[in-house]
Amino acid sequence: MAKRPGPISRRRALQGAGALAALPSLVFAQTAAAARPRLMQGVQSGDIGIDGATLWSRADRPSRMIVEYATKESFSTMRRIEGPLALEATGFTSRLRLVDLPPGQTIFYRIAYADPATAGATSDWVQGRFRTPPATAADVSFVWSADTVGQGWGINPDIGGMTIYEAMRLLAPDFFVHCGDTIYADDPLASEKKLPDGRVWKNITTDAKSKVAESLAEFRGNHLYNFLDTNLRRFNAEVPMIALWDDHDVVDNWYREKHLEEDSRYREKNVSVLARRAERAFREFMPLADGLDGPMRLYRKFSFGPRLDLIRLDMRSFRAANGPNRQAVAGKDTAFLGLEQVGWLKQALKSSTATWKIIAADMPLGLVVYDDWRRKSGSEAVANADDGPPLGRELEIAGLLSFIKRENIRNVHWLTADVHYPATHRYDPARAAFQDFTPFYEFVSGPLCAGGFGPNALDGTFGPQVVFQKVPPPGRFDLSPLEGSCHFGHVKIDGRSGAMTVSHRDASGKVIHSLELMPS
Repeated sequence: MAKRPGPISRRRALQGAGALAALPSLVFAQTAAAARPRLMQGVQSGDIGIDGATLWSRADRPSRMIVEYATKESFSTMRRIEGPLALEATGFTSRLRLVDLPPGQTIFYRIAYADPATAGATSDWVQGRFRTPPATAADVSFVWSADTVGQGWGINPDIGGMTIYEAMRLLAPDFFVHCGDTIYADDPLASEKKLPDGRVWKNITTDAKSKVAESLAEFRGNHLYNFLDTNLRRFNAEVPMIALWDDHDVVDNWYREKHLEEDSRYREKNVSVLARRAERAFREFMPLADGLDGPMRLYRKFSFGPRLDLIRLDMRSFRAANGPNRQAVAGKDTAFLGLEQVGWLKQALKSSTATWKIIAADMPLGLVVYDDWRRKSGSEAVANADDGPPLGRELEIAGLLSFIKRENIRNVHWLTADVHYPATHRYDPARAAFQDFTPFYEFVSGPLCAGGFGPNALDGTFGPQVVFQKVPPPGRFDLSPLEGSCHFGHVKIDGRSGAMTVSHRDASGKVIHSLELMPS
């Protein structure tokens, strides 16, 4: 028999009344918290130079961006700016360009979002920082790599996620160059992927990463996936990014005339349509200096004081269709950077007074990258595998290299990625079929979180030779991050002597090769 309840004491009655009285306050607090915007993707900065820096974040609903920044972490003296609205039309992202910043200073910033429709509904502040370029010949350092979440290797919670971002952060670089494939829009993720030795790689999965990206929402979802990684968000809050794009930001080996009739995964077969949607998502989620309206112009020079100019290129937007790449005369079918970008690049190099002019490209110059690697046909990059005088896209690069020599522009070197293994190449006219250029180095790194491949063959047109490379063991293809596929590069320039040290590093940050160059 159930026990009958006894009489309620005065104390119990008062306690109950108190709980009931507190209940509306609790409900109100929960409702108020739910009404406040949130910054689920954290904050990031980018496109940093002597002319300013871009701050970026994303809200989870329509809201107004608010930025506070200062030269002291205490924010005891700070400036406050009401930024743009984050709206559905921008994927709820927003950005703000800071200008007139003091040189050689750490800038502390914090971002919040305010709901314009609800008074007092403001998110928590999320803080970040970056260091402005020096005005004098001071030390400068940066890291670079490419290829995030490729070949089915995603965010693995069992190993702590993409820990390579933490290894880069611990070096405290002034900025990070992402050389492209910021997402793998054409590479869905499964929850598990088996390694040859029987181990199982486990992925965090989302709906957007369950299929190839075709709609704008799906391209946005690919970018959002990367922000699930704690290492990446912490890195973004401390290291400004200079971002390039490459093929997997849209689809493998894309050019605007490409069609996907033979790929059953795609309902949208027109790559130019996919590229427009992918470009929109890229511009929304990268901390670029330019806005979202008008044509995208990625190529840009970033100055970091007297010792360094970093020059970003765009090897995707202006290229002609991939093909045999053997034309004897330059024309519209041999375009890779395109006439306008090449003209701009020449003037950027000629006008630079920095000790080092480093060109950041999304593809290598002398490595053979086939459009169809199975048949070893067509060219996806510059080299055409014939080892002879410049033909096709090589004509554009030959003209650029001749210009650099003719104008006596010193200390120009290239850094890039794309091929999923680290390497250092020295281009020497004494070894080349085309000899009208000054020797230079090309430094290759990557991937950040993707499969390991290589080595690719070197084309002899510009005389490259391997100084260093680290590739998978013979017969191995798609080496996993657990097997050492992931790498990044680190550049450090000594402000006093001008010496530049370039090191290749594994995912833990361990140096696997280093080269010191003195300015000529």
